[in-house]
Amino acid sequence: MARRVRSLEAAAAWIDEAGLAVVYSSADLVLPSLWEAVGGPDADWAIRDEHGKALDFTPEFSKLWRWKDELPERRLACSGRHLGRDAASLVSKRLLAPLYALTGRPGKPEDFRGAALDPLELEVAEAILENGPCSGPEVRRLVAAEKRKVDAAIRRLHRALVLTNAGVVEQEAGWPAIRNDLFARRWRGQLRRLPSAEKARRTLAEETLRTAGEISAADLAGVLRWRRGDATSTLEELTDLRSASERMEDGIRLWKA
Repeated sequence: MARRVRSLEAAAAWIDEAGLAVVYSSADLVLPSLWEAVGGPDADWAIRDEHGKALDFTPEFSKLWRWKDELPERRLACSGRHLGRDAASLVSKRLLAPLYALTGRPGKPEDFRGAALDPLELEVAEAILENGPCSGPEVRRLVAAEKRKVDAAIRRLHRALVLTNAGVVEQEAGWPAIRNDLFARRWRGQLRRLPSAEKARRTLAEETLRTAGEISAADLAGVLRWRRGDATSTLEELTDLRSASERMEDGIRLWKA
């Protein structure tokens, strides 16, 4: 994945090859970043004056800024706060079924009603189910709640794979606002056949191994927000199946594909 990405279509192909990725480089996650694929490993996001003051986005970062929202809007790739603690993440369409299978939900737009949501989260999800994709300001008007609480609820719903990025809408002032749609509605075509939880864990672990090269159980748990024990047992299962090999380094167990 060393080649530079120069078009939206190439970005979609890069994500499909990566499987799981982040928009911006993250030291906490062993995942490739689209920004590095677009701009290169040492790219600066800003055009600067002689004193180092940022004047504008570089052409490369301007592309990334558009593509991170155009990709989900055109259903070329999934984007949202779905991986890690709160990373802006990207998921290939081919991995949406295994990722969603671990929610235990059947993949229907209204299946969030069976999830463990607090009252505001449920109200937000119901509003988007009824009204279609909504920006944060639109959700706040629909549920009549303050910005801080609604924004926090939306972030939690992204992590729970209830909501996902569906593009952006322009605002009268400030940056465009992300439109949120129900994950299971936005990607219903990819969720028609969900694998078992066991197969889903193996698939996601294998993809992370393949992309990252070598990982620990903590690395895998950090990417997918699994318990460390679940990550370890999945990697051990892959070792037993000869889909992964294990070695020790400084007392740490490491696996590679």
